[in-house]
Amino acid sequence: MNHYENCMQCPKKCGVNRTQKQKGFCQETDDLKIAFAGLHFGEEPLVTVFGGSGTIFITGCTLRCAFCQNYQISQNGYGSDVDSKEFTKMCLDLQNAGAENINIVTGSHHIPKLAEFIRAAKDAGVTIPFCWNSSAYETIESLELLKGLVTIWLPDLKTLSSSLSKDLFLAPDYPQVAANAIKWMIQNNPLKIKTVESPKNAKSIEWAQDGEPREKMEQGVIIRHLFLPGKFQETADVLQWLKENADTKSCISLMNQYTPVSFDEEKTKLERRQKALKAIENRLVSKEEDLDIQDLIEAYDFEYLFYQELSNDTSWLPDFTKPQPFSNALATPIWHCK
Repeated sequence: MNHYENCMQCPKKCGVNRTQKQKGFCQETDDLKIAFAGLHFGEEPLVTVFGGSGTIFITGCTLRCAFCQNYQISQNGYGSDVDSKEFTKMCLDLQNAGAENINIVTGSHHIPKLAEFIRAAKDAGVTIPFCWNSSAYETIESLELLKGLVTIWLPDLKTLSSSLSKDLFLAPDYPQVAANAIKWMIQNNPLKIKTVESPKNAKSIEWAQDGEPREKMEQGVIIRHLFLPGKFQETADVLQWLKENADTKSCISLMNQYTPVSFDEEKTKLERRQKALKAIENRLVSKEEDLDIQDLIEAYDFEYLFYQELSNDTSWLPDFTKPQPFSNALATPIWHCK
């Protein structure tokens, strides 16, 4: 079966023939494009551990998030075609550089091909776990193709508001689709976390003491939620859902680093984006909001939850047109599409 001939992979179900270079909502053909691969030290501690997470950023996306920090690759097509051989080499290079895992970022529109490529990489000697880092806007039928290949899942649960997801992501069905996908991930990937001793000359991380053991996820789900400025009730609703459906069975990562992006785009696209952003307050999170979120976290008392300290630093915003899109402290480049 060729999943690309009448493409119904994601919930958009565009039905286009991507093998004939037609493009659906994701704006991608059946060619897999990648923008960047490298060791990333800004992911959750359970996947960063000592060596960093081996991130591979896929071009295209099944959503159209108005505030997307990765818009150059997720929405504007930046990246280069990669075949199975080059993907495998990328994974082996990340593994040899010390990556704790291979972290596939935004691959929802290419699940069949990535499943094939992951299988080839494993056959070629990649032994570290594969992570699936996505918006969770995915069908169960597509996720089944990754069963047994991916053991660590990093889905977003962006919102449970259909109106907000319509305005911000162009996907009014996002809440139900993402909830179903996350339930599937949890059911099929029970938590497996082990303690790992510190290797010699391990990279210093601000959230851990040098030389001490760290926890490492081998299997399981980390559910991410980004607080949107001015949308406290939406975050409260998400946390309530997570308490009822995910607590003790997965890890929660609540993020407060919403940052306005200076989009470099043509006028029409920029105006459309700015109109969508009116659904929220396009600004940094305030200290008052941060304190309210902390009170909410304390009230819910999750078994395993990560939460960032509030910061007004915007230097972490990536520029994927550069061989090093991030700061040197945040990432080590291994491959770039140029």
